[in-house]
Amino acid sequence: VLLGRTMEDWLRFSVCYWHSFCGTVTKPCVRILSSIPKIEQLYTTGEPIDRLNHRFHIFFSFFLQVKYYTFHDRDLAPEGGTLEETNRNLDEITDLALELQRKTGIKVLWATCNLFAHPRSMAMLGLENSLLTLLRGGIKLKLISLTVAVISLHNSVNYSGEGELKPHNITLVTITLKTLASFYLCLFQFCAAYKEKIGLKCQFLIEPKPKEPCKHQYDYDAMSVIGFLKHFELDSYFKLNIEPNHTTLAGHSYEHDIIMASAFGMLGSVDSNTGSPDLGWDTDQFPMDIKNTTMVMKCVIEQGGLQPGGLNFDAKVRRESTDLEDLFIAHVGAMDTFARGLRSAVQIIEEGVIAQMLQQRYLSFSSGIGSMVEEGTATLVELEEFIKQNGEPKTTSGKQEKYESIFNHYL
Repeated sequence: VLLGRTMEDWLRFSVCYWHSFCGTVTKPCVRILSSIPKIEQLYTTGEPIDRLNHRFHIFFSFFLQVKYYTFHDRDLAPEGGTLEETNRNLDEITDLALELQRKTGIKVLWATCNLFAHPRSMAMLGLENSLLTLLRGGIKLKLISLTVAVISLHNSVNYSGEGELKPHNITLVTITLKTLASFYLCLFQFCAAYKEKIGLKCQFLIEPKPKEPCKHQYDYDAMSVIGFLKHFELDSYFKLNIEPNHTTLAGHSYEHDIIMASAFGMLGSVDSNTGSPDLGWDTDQFPMDIKNTTMVMKCVIEQGGLQPGGLNFDAKVRRESTDLEDLFIAHVGAMDTFARGLRSAVQIIEEGVIAQMLQQRYLSFSSGIGSMVEEGTATLVELEEFIKQNGEPKTTSGKQEKYESIFNHYL
């Protein structure tokens, strides 16, 4: 028990179905479990739906003591030749999901639609120039909303995948962004209208995602998404699901988007992975850096936790990690890293050394003209008069190295 709550309550871990059991080998940084000869037989029985049923059973035997999982709709069931066939496929696996959840007590942390793999979604949802394609994507979101209501998920994530705004000479930017905003608004109006009918009770999330390898994305980082939501007055409907690997792709530090989203009351959940900051690619590695997890957990504690969100291991083992035990080791190691980060963050908060230093650092903003500046009520005339009366300010050291050294003491 830390700060009055169990570690399990602070660390709401989730196993990611697509990376752990449904990955493909289409990218150099990705490997697929079924490519490992010694466990290939787990995935080669029966027709596609039977095989997916079999895989889902195996997935539920993996969980250790983690209580949550995440998925795309297409992870559970394949796309059919018609909308009706697609719906039937998903209904069949949803029934199995309910059965396995009841037997094991494992729940869904969040679910989302795969709105980037099918050829119809090559422009990514909401950024299409075809109304029919946009509507077809909307039907998928409607279906996943109904599905997740049935299996009692806590969150629903919406993101454009690798979507980008196209070159300006072939794009009507205002139409594109207004269409995207209208699409999101319609989704939530649907949810509000049918809340009682379908029993949908969940938090809705948008996941910022830069590059990979596109050039101009409206959801580049946390502040871009927050600005988009506030401009179109959608910020009361959404919070953000932050993936730190995406944050580093945007040129920020690991914890940057988590802290920025939290500062604006917009942090809903975390896809707890990492990547190589020197690569412009989303490598989805398991987090093993205690400094990173300490920064994240300090932010989580300071905002009172992530509920109903959590820490989803949106990560995959490396291609050369070919033993079945590597999948267990990766999850256990990442959980330990976050647990140690939590303990370090708690110690930082309980001892209060850094908090006192920060309070002293910003002391001049706590009263008088400083508090007027912070509140935005000071005028330039008042500021000029204050300088005349108090003289030129003295240079004050930022003490960055001292802060960094003290922080390292807790790791």
